[in-house]
Amino acid sequence: MIKNLQYYKFSFYGFFKNLRFFESFLLLFFLEKGVSWVEIGFLYSIREITIVVTEIPSGVIADAMGRRRTLLLAFFVYILSFLTFYFSNSYLLIAFAMLLFAFADAFRSGVHKAMIIHYLKVNGLSSKKTEYYGHTRSWSQRGSAVSSLIAASIVFYSGNYQMVFLASVIPYLLDMLLVWSYPKWLDGEMKKIDTISVKQKFVQVGQGLVQSFKNPFFLKALVSSSLYTGYYKAVKDYVQPVIKMLALSVPAFAWWNDDKKTAVFIGVFYFVIYLLTSWMSRNSGRFQNLFVNYYKPMNFTLLAGITAGAVSGMIYAFSWYGIAVAGFVIVLLIENLRKPIGVSVIADLSQHHAMASVLSLSSQVKSLFAALLAPMIGWVAEKYSPGAGIAAVSLLLLLFYPFYRLANKKPAR
Repeated sequence: MIKNLQYYKFSFYGFFKNLRFFESFLLLFFLEKGVSWVEIGFLYSIREITIVVTEIPSGVIADAMGRRRTLLLAFFVYILSFLTFYFSNSYLLIAFAMLLFAFADAFRSGVHKAMIIHYLKVNGLSSKKTEYYGHTRSWSQRGSAVSSLIAASIVFYSGNYQMVFLASVIPYLLDMLLVWSYPKWLDGEMKKIDTISVKQKFVQVGQGLVQSFKNPFFLKALVSSSLYTGYYKAVKDYVQPVIKMLALSVPAFAWWNDDKKTAVFIGVFYFVIYLLTSWMSRNSGRFQNLFVNYYKPMNFTLLAGITAGAVSGMIYAFSWYGIAVAGFVIVLLIENLRKPIGVSVIADLSQHHAMASVLSLSSQVKSLFAALLAPMIGWVAEKYSPGAGIAAVSLLLLLFYPFYRLANKKPAR
């Protein structure tokens, strides 16, 4: 692994990006604002549907007009969304903040991955995609680990969840400066922007997408890679109320009020989890190398993760909070183990000049799955319990597993 200046820039990009201090308390923030489980499901759908609508145009714009400038725009909109969350006093404002956040996510996701893969191709390191991306992604997880402790401190001393949104502005300003310092050639092939060249680029990207879709294994790999991430995005925040109930059931630290106990437990939990997910992401390349074909680790991790979610949801429904948290841990770890493998598979099966568009398409499909699953979980949670919602959706996905299971149609490596 070549650890030069650009490697550390890529790594610290992920570190600052994941200093989302609100993430560990997002669902609790919604509940504190009086948002119902069904409304929470629709908030997640708003986020994911917005990503679905804007994902492909964002990838095309990044490929045609420059990836650095696309990322700078995304971070500016992120900051607007954080400020809207901070000042929100109604469901409508929260929904608008979620829409802004989704817009920024759509313009960011896929673009930075494409920059990394382009960098590796230019430097003759394409064979190291999984290892390199896994290493840089591990820095993202370290950022999440640090973020959870800082967020816990903010909630502990401020006594409310809104301050975490205001604090999140600072690392995103730092990330804007970092992206601005990237070498200009990472913007892509286009040097000068004019009407004719932009039109030509759109045609070129469109042709690349068509060629990528002619590969049947690409479509199956896209579903396999995207379904689990969509599932993960729909269920991951439900661990927060479970940890809260676990914290309140523990007799220790009786001199703290409920909010302070919850903040400490959630902060420590996410700190440990993100250290573990960082390690998983860093070693995804080694895990992949245990198998002859890509399809085996993709199938194994997909089945194991959804099964863990189903078991966790059922145990959650019986109020066995400690065991339920363990199930959530498995869901989180598997996402970070399989994601670098999925990115590598999609990159191998796509055309280089449409790389940002294809990787953005992958994120779009993930968002579509999350948009479908989140309201289902919310609806069942409203009628019965959050655990019942997670268990029902997990069992439904397991029922249809034979239809999206990857077959051995790709030659051995």
